[in-house]
Amino acid sequence: MENQDPAVVDAIKASGESTPGKAAAKAQIKFDQFVNVSLNIAVTGETGSGKSSFVNALRGLKDDDVKAAPTGVIETTKLATMYEHPEMPNVKIWDLPGIGTPNFKAKKYLKDVKFNTYDFFIILNSVRFTENDIMLAKEIRKQKKSFYFVRSKIDNDISAEKKKRGFDEQKVLSLIREYCQKNLKELGDPRVFLISSCDLEEYDFELLQNVLEDELPEHKKDALLQAWPVCSAASLEKKIKIFKRMIWAVSLVSGGIAVVPVPGLSAACDVGMVVLFLTRCYFAFGLDDRSLTRLSEKVNKPHLKDLAKSKFVTAIREKALTRLQASAALGTIATVEYLLSLLPGVGSAAAAVLSFGTTQYLLREGVNDLANTAQVIRKEAGLASVH
Repeated sequence: MENQDPAVVDAIKASGESTPGKAAAKAQIKFDQFVNVSLNIAVTGETGSGKSSFVNALRGLKDDDVKAAPTGVIETTKLATMYEHPEMPNVKIWDLPGIGTPNFKAKKYLKDVKFNTYDFFIILNSVRFTENDIMLAKEIRKQKKSFYFVRSKIDNDISAEKKKRGFDEQKVLSLIREYCQKNLKELGDPRVFLISSCDLEEYDFELLQNVLEDELPEHKKDALLQAWPVCSAASLEKKIKIFKRMIWAVSLVSGGIAVVPVPGLSAACDVGMVVLFLTRCYFAFGLDDRSLTRLSEKVNKPHLKDLAKSKFVTAIREKALTRLQASAALGTIATVEYLLSLLPGVGSAAAAVLSFGTTQYLLREGVNDLANTAQVIRKEAGLASVH
């Protein structure tokens, strides 16, 4: 490798392989896993526990958004219904039928909803966990999958308790947690996550993310982190790290023409990966219009959207998203030509043959630009502290 570009040598070392060919092959596998590995999340619980609202929150949607799961005071889910994540179609969230029926049979229920489809189960209740919840958890454990108890609608409890004299939020949360865990003693004192689907920044949503990260396989963890809503400065930092960690692989795959020359390799094949990677980054960091609108409304600062105007944010919003809808091949080439024109000393003509060095430079600049923009927006929103 003595005649190789030092940046290529570093990328090969990062891959853990000894030759350019093996490194490129490993990079291809890593990239495919990063964008395509499936993650199926099952959400179940009693009728009226807020299952559909929780499904919508995981997808970054409000209950009245287009394509949101229908919600209501009566059971709106009769069959297991799959909802793709709007920007990460490899992540699917399943709204399962309610389990509050008399004569509930956990084994039959799991068979009916096709148990093996899901990576893990989230069991919701908005009051207290019941015998049906416990039976379901036992059967899931028996069939060797993970489950997580979520006590939903915590904002309603806090709102009601605030009206009382001597209100202490932490005391109220502790009492709710203890009450839930008391009902689950026979399962070995499992953790209960207190969550409001209306405000993911509050309570235990981030704690649930951390536990899922610890317990999921590595390739599934990346899918979770990309799709999981940004709920804190710390969760944003984790997203930034996984995208930075992938730059070597995307560079080797999309700039592979410089590592393992293949005559006549289509430029669209190369640059498409770059655009896909940066577009995923844009959505994962919450820089799309829907995410920014939701954040602006939450903190009552309409001007936040005006801060999302860096060169890469603008390029992805105005070039990639519109052109990719019209023509994938032409859109990717045109978008990368535009992105490259933003970088000093590179020029758009480089898109014709995207070298490894050019690709790596473009990706680093792009991820840094998108990350900095997201961090500035959170700081302006008053949500910048990492905890």
